[in-house]
Amino acid sequence: MDIMDTIKDQITSNRVILYMKGSPNQPQCGFSARAVQALAGVGERFAYVDVLSNPEIRTNLPKYANWPTFPQLWVDGELVGGCDIIAEMDESGELAELIKSNA
Repeated sequence: MDIMDTIKDQITSNRVILYMKGSPNQPQCGFSARAVQALAGVGERFAYVDVLSNPEIRTNLPKYANWPTFPQLWVDGELVGGCDIIAEMDESGELAELIKSNA
């Protein structure tokens, strides 16, 4: 399977997926840690991909998404954004609303 197909499959197979550095239990950067904290606060399960241990995904996801940085949050097949957007949505309540709708 082509890496772009793999990325597409991950995004379509998981309602909520976070591409991050490290894992939710051991984030490897502050931005990923902040994104995980916001998602954990919502209380719904989410999938994740550690881009540090998946260099092909780390290289190609920015091309796929047209978004250059990590973390990247995807919900229902759509890119939500990175750390700052996730944090803003968390503070306003939009993140919980988005993730809990149709959960």
